[in-house]
Amino acid sequence: MTTLTRVLERLHERGFDHELKMSDHGRLQNSDSQKIYDPEDLTIIKVYRFEGESDPGDSSVLYLMEDKDGEKSYVMDVYGTYATESHEGTSFDDFLKKIKVEDREEQLIYG
Repeated sequence: MTTLTRVLERLHERGFDHELKMSDHGRLQNSDSQKIYDPEDLTIIKVYRFEGESDPGDSSVLYLMEDKDGEKSYVMDVYGTYATESHEGTSFDDFLKKIKVEDREEQLIYG
């Protein structure tokens, strides 16, 4: 899977329907249920990086997450040229650095 769109389609088919976004209070929040997460509540189970075909500065990263209850979600971000516009300040990056990483094989994620 080489495109962000294809990966997101596949994720939705497998139950990764919840996007987490950085909230005003400096923690990740489920955009559907409004559940709020601290770094210790989450595990990054896979990271995908994508580069724009026509513009190498148009790059994104997709983090697949699982919370302590087994609920799966994802976080999208940009890197490269537009990284400074994605999230204000360094709180998002600092938050991500505190999340435990467990790089799972795709067959375990997609079943």
